[in-house]
Amino acid sequence: MIPKDIDLNRIRLIAEQYYRDGDCYCSESIVKTIRDEFGLPVPDSAIAMASGFPVGIGGSGCMCGAIAGGVMALGIFFGREKPKDEAVNKCMALSRELHDIFRDRHKCLCCRVLTNGMELGSAEHMKQCVAFTGEVALETARIIIRELENAESLA
Repeated sequence: MIPKDIDLNRIRLIAEQYYRDGDCYCSESIVKTIRDEFGLPVPDSAIAMASGFPVGIGGSGCMCGAIAGGVMALGIFFGREKPKDEAVNKCMALSRELHDIFRDRHKCLCCRVLTNGMELGSAEHMKQCVAFTGEVALETARIIIRELENAESLA
């Protein structure tokens, strides 16, 4: 069931603010925002699980941490909880959709490429990563809402 007061713009702004204020990094901001705004009974340990993804997986510069956080949030809703559960296929498809949305807009998901020439923590870097965090939080929420609405209409 979708909470009636879900506001996509609010989700974007909250996720951006967590990052901007230094409260959370990109992946953590998205998981926390989705959890809180959808009112999920998910423990803080889920946010802790997102702590290794920032700056391209632990600072390695690989996959954008915002995407990792978005994929984790999709998993909270659509991932499997038991071995061999076919829910994994839906979660993988939705994760691919999020991946493709970001890739189509920004040409890649590699943090090292996305931040090429930027000093870590500089104003330019912060502006871009705050925007990516908000964008991915919004797109993740959009996918979640669409899928929950589809499931409700089938019920």
